[in-house]
Amino acid sequence: MTRAVVMGVAGCGKSTIAEALAARLGLPLIEGDAFHPESNQQKMRNGIALTDADRAGWLDTLGRELAARPAGALLTCSALRRAYREQLRGHVAGLRFVFLDIDRAEALRRVGQRGAAHLFPTSLVDSQFATLESPLGEPGVLRVDATAALDRIVDDVARWLTLETA
Repeated sequence: MTRAVVMGVAGCGKSTIAEALAARLGLPLIEGDAFHPESNQQKMRNGIALTDADRAGWLDTLGRELAARPAGALLTCSALRRAYREQLRGHVAGLRFVFLDIDRAEALRRVGQRGAAHLFPTSLVDSQFATLESPLGEPGVLRVDATAALDRIVDDVARWLTLETA
């Protein structure tokens, strides 16, 4: 049973990597952004950073979605603060986190390439880095260079998840 969160700031590649990883491992994918209430989506579209209160119900929903898949699943979620990760861990014992580490300049470049139709504008990238509390040193965390080749990332993460759950 593999249940893991693919996490990091906007632009790190959560969705792209999680989709490829889910296909490789034969796991369902939970796209965290799809579970934001309309009020959160509107705030982000307007360039307003979410608060802890905005995220609380969303994180509980994501935790329940993961818990409802005991055979395994992958979740995309920024999970920027340790408290957010602990909230998710409260729903799923032994939950793993894949931290897609990226620098500000590359995150800005990637978010800028998405275009205006995307939920998340470049104006919010700095708030992501200000909110980020590195998960390094927490149990069940793998740091990945988000600028590495997709195939290499998927290979490394798949191997780690397989070893961790064997």
